[in-house]
Amino acid sequence: MVIWMKNSLTGGLVILNEMKDKLPPSERKIAQFILDQPHEAIHCTASQLGELSSTSSAAVMRLCKSLGLKGLQELKLRISGDLQKKPGSKYRDIQPGEQPDSIVEKVTSNSMQAINETTELVDYETLARAVEVLKNARRIHFFGVGASGIVAQDAQQKFLRMNKSTSAFTDLHNAVMNIANVDEQDVVFGISFSGETYETAKVMEIAKEKGAKTISLTRYGQSPVTNSADISLFISASREIPAPFRSGATSSRLAQLHMIDILFVNLVTEQYEQASAYFNEITDVMNQLKGK
Repeated sequence: MVIWMKNSLTGGLVILNEMKDKLPPSERKIAQFILDQPHEAIHCTASQLGELSSTSSAAVMRLCKSLGLKGLQELKLRISGDLQKKPGSKYRDIQPGEQPDSIVEKVTSNSMQAINETTELVDYETLARAVEVLKNARRIHFFGVGASGIVAQDAQQKFLRMNKSTSAFTDLHNAVMNIANVDEQDVVFGISFSGETYETAKVMEIAKEKGAKTISLTRYGQSPVTNSADISLFISASREIPAPFRSGATSSRLAQLHMIDILFVNLVTEQYEQASAYFNEITDVMNQLKGK
C-alpha cells in the first residue's frame, strides 16, 4: 500500500481546544496562553513558553506528550499551518427560541466546522494502517451505543458492499456473544464520541484479550476506549459538549460518519477492480428484485 503523506501540518489549535479541559493545571495554562497568543507562541522556545505562562519548560514538554505530539516543534509547525489558513467560521450554540433561519445557519456552520476540523486531525500513517487492517480482515464488527450505534450501522451497510462479513451491534450482551470467538483475523471497531462509554470500552477490552485487531473512533485524546485500541482514529466536536442540545449528537455524528466514509472510500480505491465487481453484482441482484 502506498502511503501518501500530507506535506503541510495543521490542526495544532484544534488539538489544543480538544484537549484543554483534560489537561493538568500547569499544562492547561500553557495551552491557554498558546490559544490566546498563537502568533507569539510559535516563535518561543520551551523555556520562553514556560516563562510566559508562569510554568516551566518541563511542563511544556509534558503538554506536547499529553497532546500526542512528537514535541514542541511539531506543535509549533501545526499552529503555523493553522495561522496561514483563511479564517473560518466558529462553533455557535443554539439558544432556546431562536428563529428557524438562524438555526439552519448555525447547524450548517457547526457541521461543516466539525468535518473540517476532523480532517485536520487525520494522521495519514494511522489512516493507512486502519485501511490495511480492514482490507485484510476476515470479519469486521462495529459497535456503538446511542448515536454512535447509528454510525456503526451505517458502517456495516457500507462495508457489506465490499463483500466483507460485517456486523453492527448497539447492545453489550449481543455484542459480547458475537465477539466471543473472534481471533487475530477479525477486527472490532469501537465507536464512541466521548471515548468514555462503558459498553464500548468493555467490548474493546474483550476483543483485545481475544486477540482481535481493534480500531477506535472517538474525540481526540486518550480514553478508556482508545486504551484497548491498536489503531485510534479521532474526530473533532468537543465544543458541541456544553451546548444545550448535546444529546442530539449533531456535529459529532456527522464527523463520525465522515471518518467512516473516508475509510470506506480508501478501501474501495485500494481494491478498485474487486469493488467494481461487487458493486455490479449488487446492482444485478437489485434489478432482479425490481423485476428488471
